[in-house]
Amino acid sequence: MTDSEDLDRDLCSPLFMKDLSAEEARPEQLQAEEAAEDLEMSSEQLELYCESVIDPLENSGSAAGVEVQAPQTFQRYVLNINLKQGRNLAVNNKRSGTSDPYVKFKLDGKQFYKSKVVYKSLNPRWNESLSYPLRDIEHTLDVRVYNKNRTADEFMGSSSLYLKDFDLYKTYEMELQLEDPKSKEDDVGLILVDLCLMFRDATIKKGPKWAQKKNKNQAAANQRPPETPKNQSKNRMWTGALGITLVEGQDLPQYGQGDIYVRFRLGDQKYKSKANPQWREQFDFNQFDDNQEPLQVEVFSKRGRKAEESWGMFEIDLSRVPINERQLYNHGLDPGKGRLVCLVTLRPCWGVSISDIEAAPLERPDERDSVEEKFSLKNSHRCVHEVGFLQVKVIRANDLPATDLNGKSNPFCVVELGNSKLQTHTVYKTLNPEWSKAFTLPIKDIHSVIQLTVLDENGDKAPSFLGKVAIPLLTVQSGQQVCLLLKKEELGCAAKGTITLVLEVIYNKVRAGIRTFQPKESDLTEESAKFSKKVLAQNIFRVRKISTAVLHTLRYINSCFQWESTQRSLIAFLIFLVTVWHWELFMLPLFLLLILGWQYSQLTTGNASSNQEIVNMSMGDEEEEDEKDNI
Repeated sequence: MTDSEDLDRDLCSPLFMKDLSAEEARPEQLQAEEAAEDLEMSSEQLELYCESVIDPLENSGSAAGVEVQAPQTFQRYVLNINLKQGRNLAVNNKRSGTSDPYVKFKLDGKQFYKSKVVYKSLNPRWNESLSYPLRDIEHTLDVRVYNKNRTADEFMGSSSLYLKDFDLYKTYEMELQLEDPKSKEDDVGLILVDLCLMFRDATIKKGPKWAQKKNKNQAAANQRPPETPKNQSKNRMWTGALGITLVEGQDLPQYGQGDIYVRFRLGDQKYKSKANPQWREQFDFNQFDDNQEPLQVEVFSKRGRKAEESWGMFEIDLSRVPINERQLYNHGLDPGKGRLVCLVTLRPCWGVSISDIEAAPLERPDERDSVEEKFSLKNSHRCVHEVGFLQVKVIRANDLPATDLNGKSNPFCVVELGNSKLQTHTVYKTLNPEWSKAFTLPIKDIHSVIQLTVLDENGDKAPSFLGKVAIPLLTVQSGQQVCLLLKKEELGCAAKGTITLVLEVIYNKVRAGIRTFQPKESDLTEESAKFSKKVLAQNIFRVRKISTAVLHTLRYINSCFQWESTQRSLIAFLIFLVTVWHWELFMLPLFLLLILGWQYSQLTTGNASSNQEIVNMSMGDEEEEDEKDNI
């Protein structure tokens, strides 16, 4: 890295870091870039310039400490816009007294972004964030508001900004007063936006936090839950949960892109998405008070055994994310690599912590008194949605099944209560792990069931199931140590091993009774359905049996009409006479059900046995294929 690159890094530390390649500047490239400015941009897309121009500072060889300003002609910029909300907009729908507003952003008359439509509101909340690359700042930004209509959208007002008037790396919280020359009203509303202009520095590379994996051992180590540092408190409590929804990638390259996945990082917390541009994945990060780091997002592509390639990286400043409101982020990646769309929601939470048993919250008298006071009967009218407080001490597990070739396992325990999920650290190479951890969780419904699942860490692969227990909160005996047998995944029969716990429940009976009459909380951590060859084979066999039963029934009825058997036809005729004589409309479904049931019993004892053997053989082969895929 040259001295000028170090100077650029110190001078401009952008919010959204990009990893851009720079090549030598040629006159043809400059002409192509000038021509690219004249292209018409799509009304719904953010197109990125694909040409790259080298910064003259890279060849200047300037000494460190000398203030050098890059020529504006060669410097690229990024315009970051956060569209918040509108206030007191004009009424366009006379009947309802509201409007259906949306916002268009234009640079010198060319549209580069269009927001979503907020229906029936004069004070809409958009909460959309976007970034757009610029060659220079000699542009005028137009913010135009329209009312969605079935025929032609109606203009509601606009405001203009000259980008050259803004300082770099300074975030402006602005209230843009809308103007409409044709309106009879003086005040047509205003728009709240955050605007930040910065350099798009091509010299910034990936930091050590995003270093590529060098071997499998290092990959396994990276996936282990982080240990608590020595200089850090043994009791970390977070005050918010960051819900992240990875939606999709847009305008990505379509030729041989390989596996595309996204990595998220917030402090010590990491998440890696699946290799699919249409992700639709949802996960949560914990927000700590002592962690002011931004959320880092980076898109990767990997083809075969080749090294992974970064397609772009950006950061999200969580201090600007509104609480309990969904924020949409639509950010461009490297030139020609498309865009990434994700949703971020910051939800405050109380009473969630992980600590050592000695530092458990309810072990301290003052903390216990404050919790009991919070959920006492005299405070039933306060914070009705907070029903109670749960503390779980996960002490140890004994006699777990071995999953490794050395006769050992790498167990860790996951604690789940509703949509809240916490886990212990991993104890490696043992069948009798000692976790000695205390978890605290808020209780939203006293009828909930707490589940503790013991899993085995397998490095890059998905963890293996070892055992599980489920305990209804109403059956908890507070303060008593219990040793429970682990059960299988469906909780039907016992598995190998035991787990030792201590649970304490403190709740308000009045709030719990009120919560009983409200709908049950929906499960937000529901996994997406996976294609199963076994289920497909079972469904095919089920359809085959039903269709065979219907076919045999039709053949049997046809044989009665064809007099293939005189006795059968005479009996059918007598049954027909009796049925017609005593016929009622409600008898039809029962009559058909009896025929289908009789034919089904005949098939299950006879012809269907051979079909079952064939399907079982095919299912056995598919089980072997699934085992090979998991290896």
